[in-house]
Amino acid sequence: MKREGRKIAGVVVYDYQMAQIVDRAGVDIVSVGDSVGMNMWGHDSERDVTLDQMVLVCKAVRRGVTRALVSCDMPGRIDDVVAAARVLAGDGGADMVKVEAGPESIRAIARAGIAVWAQLGGQGAGGRGQEIEDAVSEATRLEEAGASLLDFRHSGPIAGVAVTNAVSIPVIGGLGGGPWLDGRVRAVVNAVGYTAAALDDSADRYANVARVALDAITTYADDVRAGRQVRGK
Repeated sequence: MKREGRKIAGVVVYDYQMAQIVDRAGVDIVSVGDSVGMNMWGHDSERDVTLDQMVLVCKAVRRGVTRALVSCDMPGRIDDVVAAARVLAGDGGADMVKVEAGPESIRAIARAGIAVWAQLGGQGAGGRGQEIEDAVSEATRLEEAGASLLDFRHSGPIAGVAVTNAVSIPVIGGLGGGPWLDGRVRAVVNAVGYTAAALDDSADRYANVARVALDAITTYADDVRAGRQVRGK
């Protein structure tokens, strides 16, 4: 897709039902994020998520996806990244593992025959020369180590373009990305307003599922209390 100039659409999901929906929508990458801990389980940090939990979530998403590429985040605090990658790919069913690690770890995972989506560490890169050089240098090292995909957050239109042009693998942007990259990845819970936080903020979203759900459940409760027949089975 990068060679053909086609943008890559990625989404982050955590469950079987939403996995089916996004796959049907035609996205290219379904990413199982360790952000599940904060967004769905109420953890204080993504680092609270364990490998066993990521495998469980990855299995659920894998069952719901038939055509898109499934990537699964490797949680933090992992000593043996190769062993963890094998678990996520073998037991979890991931086509690719997303890792925030240096070239040595990326190379080891790739040599084990597992595709790697590497996190580019140069976040917050602006338009200054040294920042751009550092980002390009890191991206090149990660590609040489065997990464199949890069995530460049907060890239900016200057460093983002420089990195995208410097490597042959796709550069996808999560937080702070933009159309200057090869594609974007967005957490579905934020894109469609699935979390309770969407009830009270004014963020620009494609929908506000939380508001629809609140109104629907309020109506259901009113029907029960008024002695009316409830809808659905």
